Amino acid sequence: MSRAEVEQLDDRGMAAWDQHDTAAFTALLADEFTFSDVMAPEAFINREQVQEYMEGWFTAFPDMRAKTTNRVVTEDQVAAEVEFTGTNTGPLRMGNQELPATGKPVTGTGTYFASVKDGKFVSFRVYPDVAGMMGQLGMMPGM
Repeated sequence: MSRAEVEQLDDRGMAAWDQHDTAAFTALLADEFTFSDVMAPEAFINREQVQEYMEGWFTAFPDMRAKTTNRVVTEDQVAAEVEFTGTNTGPLRMGNQELPATGKPVTGTGTYFASVKDGKFVSFRVYPDVAGMMGQLGMMPGM
């Protein structure tokens, strides 16, 4: 793929996140893929798991908006820094735990690294700044 095509794929993925469209995002995944988040005990290997993961974020932050703040693209990979804003009005799933809503707004950041093959994501690895987000939610001592 060309760098422009990888950028377009990534733009569609970010638009799906921003619009809370789990089906549009998972349609960008290859038939065989891995999706991992540093907070999850295991990688997700089917679309239903990824949709459930995304719905967890949208439940915790129903007004979530997401945007790319920095991005590096090659012919088969993308690495990006992202920022999201939202108000924690729903329960937040962190690993195997569910934390009650705080009602607090956050500006969260994170990074992701994705590999692309034949126009689809084959690997997607997410690294949210959990400590920063938890501090803003009042769930970290001293923050």
